[in-house]
Amino acid sequence: MPRKELRSSDAPAPGGTYSQGIDTGDFVFTSGQGPNDPKTGQPVGDDIATQTRQTLDNLKAVLAEAGLDFSHVVKVTTHLEHLKRDFAGYDAVYREYFSEPYPVRTTVGSDLMNILVEIDVVARRP
Repeated sequence: MPRKELRSSDAPAPGGTYSQGIDTGDFVFTSGQGPNDPKTGQPVGDDIATQTRQTLDNLKAVLAEAGLDFSHVVKVTTHLEHLKRDFAGYDAVYREYFSEPYPVRTTVGSDLMNILVEIDVVARRP
């Protein structure tokens, strides 16, 4: 299967030259999603819990375009603006979306543009 672009109106439109996701057949790769509202393009909330929920909802929409969900995710990369301050709040919301066995995950502190969290995932088609 050639790579196929994934595009969902339930996730924010790309703000640059990238795709929301790419389906390679066996794997789906998403771009980094933030807490932007798909309709307005603006970040929602000013706390890590609200922003993490919106970010994961955006990722859920991109995965759904490929017929997948969070149970198919094998790798998560998370960027937090305030790693030490926000990790526990982020992790608590993350647990609402993922179940055991959890995907492997890398979480790093990053200088983000007016948001607290950005996440991308890799999912594997069964």
